[in-house]
Amino acid sequence: MLSPPAFLAALSALVSSPARAEIPFAADSAAESSAGGPLPEVTITGERLDLLGTAQTASEGVVTDEEIQLTPAYRPGQLFETVPGLIVTLHSGEGKANQFLMRGYNLDHGTDLETYVDGMPVNQPTHAHGQGYTDLNFLIPELADQITYTKGTYYADVGDFGAVGSVHMSYRDTVADQLAASVGTLDFQRIFTAGSQPLGAGNVLAAVEVQHYDGPFVTPDDARKENAVLRYSEGDDRAGYSVTAMLYHQLWTNTTDIPLRAIDEGLVPDRFGTLDPTDGGRAWRASLSFNEHAPLGAGQFMASAYFIDNQLHLWNNFTHFLVDPVHGDQEDQMENRRAFGGAASYALPVSLGTLANEISVGALVRDDNVHVGRLPSEDRVPLPAANDPPSFSDDDQVYLFAGALYAQAITHWTPTLRSVLGLREDYQHGTDIDYLAALHETAGYTNGGTDRQALAQPKASLIYTPLETLEFYASAGRGFHSADLRGVNQTVSVDLALPRSPLLARQEGQEVGMRALPAHNVTFTLAVYNLWQQSETIINPDVGADIAGPPSRRYGFEINATWKINQWLEFYGSYSGDHTRFTRPFDDGTGHLGDYITDAPVATGSFALYLSHLGRWSGGLEYRYLGNYPLSSGPCVNAAAVRDFPSVATSCANAPTAPGQVNGKGFGQLNLDLHYRLWSGWSTSLGIYNILNSQAAAAEFWYVDRLQSEIPNYPDGRADVHIHPLEPIMARFTIVKTFGARDD
Repeated sequence: MLSPPAFLAALSALVSSPARAEIPFAADSAAESSAGGPLPEVTITGERLDLLGTAQTASEGVVTDEEIQLTPAYRPGQLFETVPGLIVTLHSGEGKANQFLMRGYNLDHGTDLETYVDGMPVNQPTHAHGQGYTDLNFLIPELADQITYTKGTYYADVGDFGAVGSVHMSYRDTVADQLAASVGTLDFQRIFTAGSQPLGAGNVLAAVEVQHYDGPFVTPDDARKENAVLRYSEGDDRAGYSVTAMLYHQLWTNTTDIPLRAIDEGLVPDRFGTLDPTDGGRAWRASLSFNEHAPLGAGQFMASAYFIDNQLHLWNNFTHFLVDPVHGDQEDQMENRRAFGGAASYALPVSLGTLANEISVGALVRDDNVHVGRLPSEDRVPLPAANDPPSFSDDDQVYLFAGALYAQAITHWTPTLRSVLGLREDYQHGTDIDYLAALHETAGYTNGGTDRQALAQPKASLIYTPLETLEFYASAGRGFHSADLRGVNQTVSVDLALPRSPLLARQEGQEVGMRALPAHNVTFTLAVYNLWQQSETIINPDVGADIAGPPSRRYGFEINATWKINQWLEFYGSYSGDHTRFTRPFDDGTGHLGDYITDAPVATGSFALYLSHLGRWSGGLEYRYLGNYPLSSGPCVNAAAVRDFPSVATSCANAPTAPGQVNGKGFGQLNLDLHYRLWSGWSTSLGIYNILNSQAAAAEFWYVDRLQSEIPNYPDGRADVHIHPLEPIMARFTIVKTFGARDD
């Protein structure tokens, strides 16, 4: 059981009244080094170096516990920025899922980024707000143990949403008994307590987090978050199991992205203002998961199972008075989801003559039962669906089943040449009961129906290792992402008039790369990739959700480097340059037509310095970079202007839109976490974020809306750039008491 101080702290945290505090450097590991003793040899990004001889591509890797702890991050999801080239930002309130960007993709809230935490899938298909919605607010950073990641379509064990990338985070089995309190600017407070004790043949771990955060906004976010974890585990790296229960709840107000003209005209005081102060949300997540690994014969067996209960309400007003000039366009996107499933795999070394092989087979199943909808509201009060166009409202009961089988063979042909061949077969089946079918049929469509599809995915890699310090890779494969079942059942998409989307949209990729250790303290990887996608998932602000778009193609490169400068200082950097286009012209709904993929960045990157065990000091300094991106699909085209603004436009000359290509600006942000270990189990941390006080936007969008003053003169609305700002410079201070730590 928890020690008395930690148990009492947990009780006090539950009755106290979060985004993430800076993570105190792990007291149980830091305490092992005394200020007067020799400095230990620590390689923070060391496991990134150990992949020579085992990796399948240059685009996979491992992030260790220490690197996670030292990475400056002020939201839980930003821990995923330890994955090279991945940027995690936010375009609305704290309780909403992050926005992810990688390899020239605006992954929005998680589409095409397969995400697992403790063996549980986080992506949510056929979601109220975005396909593959990935809400990481239930993460407790101090419990994160390791991250593994892949990129591309080349891995047999990676499935739905994983063609661009996959991220798997594991939780630790034990943690030092501790109590941490954090305070910060912008009205940030956090209390965290955790502990673990032996129980039977294993260990029980308990953790509680409560947090409050207002942010810099005129209407405070007033985000109130509670998290709790209870875990029992037995065994070691060779054989063991864990059972974990998690509970997450959050309430918040959010400032939705606002049009620039609202700032210019003084309708809001500055970029932190809002046009609808009642926007916000509430979220609930409860889960129970099981993970096991054990030797079986000459091989290794792994299995997992989970049950997840998710509930969400999002109140957003994106278009203001474009749809409803009387009540405004606020909408309540809601869902009540129960998902259960599991996975099993078996890996077996097999010798065929003189050839060494490793054969892996696996299977997984998932079943989602979700009541999902989108209904008009005003000040969070429901309005009759009949008040608005039929496509503004949805109310559906959806049943989704997903299953997959895969096999993979790794063959060592010579000491320097190996191959990886894989085959995966996915099958999905879904049924939608459209409770508003009568309303939708007045517009000539319905969400209701049943669809099913299977997709075979061959995958292959060839790896050449001419030296112990040098490896080359060539890979190709097929992957996919699933589409929202409601759109799949529509013969033609209601909002963009695009052809019906397949349930499983194919993605085909190729990559060549290298991994090298040019010196004993330097490692370097380079990957050049190409990815074609049958249906690009795009953001449609008119419905406040993701929808299936036209085909697309991307190609680019990614460079990563680690330099261990000395025994206590390490540099890590990554940079990705990307070229992205639709394969045919696309009308983005603002009178603009072209092949640019909106919000797809031309580059992403990060550069970090890690300080480890310099006496009592540790820390991380990181510069995160998001390149510029197109906001419109092209310049204004007369035919598109007439189609998108039928009441007023005869050409681009009199359409309420910009004449040329519209682009957004990325950002650079410098963040610091500094940790100091005191005595008798006490330690402190200071986090300073956006040190250079960048006033850039965290996200920008280009779409049509209408302000209340524009109702008489703009029947079809006006196109404008909409922004959500980065927070200004902010600081957070944490003090930690670790119970039972050695007094040195």
